Amino acid sequence: MPTTDPRSAPQLLRVDGRDIRYDVEGTGEPVLLLHGIGRSLDDWNLVRDTLAERHTVYRVDLPGFGGSERLPARTDLAGLAAAVIAFLDAVEEVRRIRVVGNSLGGAVAMQIAATRPERVAALVLVNSAGFGREVTPVLRLIAVPGVGRRLLMPSRESARRETRGIFHDRAQVTEERVQLAYDLARRPHGTDVMLETVHALGTWRGIRPRWRRELLDIVRAHRIPTLLIWGENDLVLPAAHLAAAKAVFPEARSHLFAATGHMPQLERPDEFLEVVGEFLDTITPTPATTPPATPPTEDTA
Repeated sequence: MPTTDPRSAPQLLRVDGRDIRYDVEGTGEPVLLLHGIGRSLDDWNLVRDTLAERHTVYRVDLPGFGGSERLPARTDLAGLAAAVIAFLDAVEEVRRIRVVGNSLGGAVAMQIAATRPERVAALVLVNSAGFGREVTPVLRLIAVPGVGRRLLMPSRESARRETRGIFHDRAQVTEERVQLAYDLARRPHGTDVMLETVHALGTWRGIRPRWRRELLDIVRAHRIPTLLIWGENDLVLPAAHLAAAKAVFPEARSHLFAATGHMPQLERPDEFLEVVGEFLDTITPTPATTPPATPPTEDTA
C-alpha cells in the first residue's frame, strides 16, 4: 500500500494505455474521491487534507475529464467504473475502499460497487446521480440532438453560469472557480465526452430510468454501508432525490445541508468533514482483496 508525501501534487499515471491524473495523500484505510460531470479532482480541494490525516486519500480525474485522457470507446458509466478499478489495480491498492462520489461520481461509485462489491467497504453518495429523473434543464438541453454541441461551446459567460448553478451562496462564485470551469470546458475531447456521458445517462426528458433501476437493485442487494448527503438548494439534482435514495437504502445514514447547493464539500467543507468523518469512523477495516487481471466492463446504462 502506498505512502506518499503529505503534500503530493496531482500526477499522471499510465493505465491501460491512457494517462490518468490523480493524487494520493496520507496513510490509513483508503478513501477514493470521485468528481461530477465536467469537473475534476479539484472539487475535493477543501476536504482532502483533513481526510488524509486518518486515511490514504486518492483523488482521480475520471477518463475524459480534467487531466485524464478519454476512454477509447464511447464514455458510459460502465467504462468509467472499469477505468477507476483499473487505476486502483495499477497503484496496487487491494484493500477494500471507501468510495465518496459527487453527482456523476456517485453513480460511478455505485457502478463500482455493483461490478466489484468485494472491493468496496463503504459508499458516500453526495448529491448523487441515479435517484430520480429530474436534472438541471441545461443537461436536458445538451441531450437534444443538434443542440448540445452548441451549448457546450466554451466561453467565460457559460463557465460563470455553470459555477452559479453549483452554489447556493453567490459569494462562492469566485473568479478562480469560474476560470477553472472555463479551463475544464476547453480540455481536449471535452465536448465529445460531455455529449457521450449525457446521452448515456439521459435524454431531453431527464435521466433514464432503466440504468437507474438496474444499478440500484444490484447495489441495494449488497447492503454496503452507505451515507447519503444532499444540499437542500441543489439546482442540478434536486434535494427531493434524497427521499428516493433513503427508500432505496433504508439502512443508510443521511444528512441534508441547509442553504447548500450541488457541492457540499466546497460550500460547507467543515460540516461535510464532520458528517463524513463520523461515518467513516464506523467502517471496520477489512482484509485486502486480490483483483482480477481484467476488470469486467458490462454496461448497465
